[in-house]
Amino acid sequence: MTIRVFLLDDHEVVRRGVAALLESESDIEIAGEAATAAHAIARIPAVRPDVAVLDVRLPDGDGVSVCREIRSRLPGLACLMLTSFSDEEALFDAVMAGAAGYVLKQIHGSDLISAVRTVASGQSLLDPHSTAQMLHRLRERQTRKDPLSTLSDQERQILELIGEGLTNRQIGERLFLAEKTVKNYVSNLFTKLDMRRRTQAAAFVAQLKATGDRSRDD
Repeated sequence: MTIRVFLLDDHEVVRRGVAALLESESDIEIAGEAATAAHAIARIPAVRPDVAVLDVRLPDGDGVSVCREIRSRLPGLACLMLTSFSDEEALFDAVMAGAAGYVLKQIHGSDLISAVRTVASGQSLLDPHSTAQMLHRLRERQTRKDPLSTLSDQERQILELIGEGLTNRQIGERLFLAEKTVKNYVSNLFTKLDMRRRTQAAAFVAQLKATGDRSRDD
C-alpha cells in the first residue's frame, strides 16, 4: 500500500528536501504541500492523505491548530508534528490535538521515513519520556481545574468544618477523632492546597459554596 503524505512547512527548501526524501521510497508519495495553515486546512480534506507532516510554527498560525481542525474532519488522518524546537508545551498541545507523533527537524532522514510509516500504520510515535511528561501535565491541569481532587474524603469533610469556623478540638468531637489526628489531617490538606492559615481555608470553602450556588441558579 502506498502512503500518501501531505507536507506543511513555511520554508520551501525544507518542504522540497522532505518531499525528495520521502518520495525516494517506493511505498511513499507526496499528495500535496502547503506553506501556510490556511492553505493546509483548505487542501488536506481535498487530497485526503494518510499522513500529514505539519510544521509546528507557521506565519499565520501553528501546526497544532491545523492538526486539531483537520482531525475533526478526517479522524483517520495521522498527524506527525515536525519542529526545530524541543518544546514541552507544544508537545502537550499536539498530543491533546490528536497528533500521532512529534519529531525534531534534526532527525535523521531514515528515522523520519520510519516515523511516517509508523504513524501511517496507526501506531503512536511518542517515546516513554514524552508520554510521562504528557500524563504529568494532564494531572497538573486536572488539579488546577478541581483542587479538591487531591483530598481524601476525610480531608474534604474536615475542610468543610474549618469553613464553618470549628476548631481542631470541635472537629475531633464532631468526627470522633483525636485532636492530634485532626491536626495532622489539617496539616496535610493545607500542604495539598498550598495554604498556611485557617482563614485561607475558610475563605476557600466560602468561595466554593458561592460558586456552587451560582451554578445551581444558572
